[in-house]
Amino acid sequence: MDVKHLSSFQDFSPEKLRKHNVFQSGRFFLDVYCLAPGQAQKPHHHATSDKVYIVLEGRCRFRVGAEEEAHGPGAAVFAPAGAEHGVVNDGPDSARLLVLMTPPPEHA
Repeated sequence: MDVKHLSSFQDFSPEKLRKHNVFQSGRFFLDVYCLAPGQAQKPHHHATSDKVYIVLEGRCRFRVGAEEEAHGPGAAVFAPAGAEHGVVNDGPDSARLLVLMTPPPEHA
């Protein structure tokens, strides 16, 4: 049985957000994103992949399509395939997000 503890994914970088892979297969990936204050994932989209952001710690501002909202621990934010989406930690504290994508994005 492959078991990982999300609390062990705590590595932050002063330069940019850190993405830590928890699990991955040909059908999905599960990452923990660590964002220091001021760090962001710029808006982008995936033509055929759905993404879910789950806030583990901290508070971030999420953008999905034309909507933008801030959410804290326990919130799950859905970005359907084709929708432009991004996240920014505009608060004073570090944030950690659990991020699920299915299927994994295409890389050209």
